[in-house]
Amino acid sequence: MTIHKEGRTLLFWMMIILVAINYAVYYFLPDERLVMNLVILVSVALYLIVLQFFRNPIFEPPQEEGVVFAPADGKVVVIEEAVEDEFLKEKRMQVSIFMSPINVHVNRSPVKGVVEYFKYHPGKYLVAWHPKSSTENERTSMVIKDTFGHSIMVRQIAGALARRIKWYVKEGTPLEQGGEFGFIKFGSRVDLYLPLDAEILCQMEQVTKGGRTPIARLKRK
Repeated sequence: MTIHKEGRTLLFWMMIILVAINYAVYYFLPDERLVMNLVILVSVALYLIVLQFFRNPIFEPPQEEGVVFAPADGKVVVIEEAVEDEFLKEKRMQVSIFMSPINVHVNRSPVKGVVEYFKYHPGKYLVAWHPKSSTENERTSMVIKDTFGHSIMVRQIAGALARRIKWYVKEGTPLEQGGEFGFIKFGSRVDLYLPLDAEILCQMEQVTKGGRTPIARLKRK
């Protein structure tokens, strides 16, 4: 387990500020032991909460052609047919994963392939499970062409708390299965748009691990 690069600067300055606050309480209120202990307890708890949010597990991603793995830690909240009208322009099987603030927020490539399309969309900050969040919230849309020739869309969606999406790819970027392509801060959602004939391997409410939980199996063309 390591700390993701997106959180290192924040955690550093957060530590400086919390230490300063605790020192100020100790300096100005030396006789208020209850207040001092309470400030220390809250500071440690707050720092640990933010620290765990930026954790980045180390593991060897499985390499299985034809299998689509979860792009994020979280819970499956949508499995349904939907029209993807931004790039693919056709009906697809949509699988959505909701990422709560306690989940790891690293986003990983569900397949091995090359980024065929990428676009950032500014937008609203509706709660991540809102039906219109896929089309109205701040988001990114990435289409990966896998080794079978399938085009798979992965959409990062900001939620009510997540107001900063990070991405590390552009059109033409090669991606390994399970490789990092982005990060979303503080609660969000990731949508997958898969071919209609894909065999869905997950279930509603299933807990997922990014880069490790099988979501679907694709047919060879």
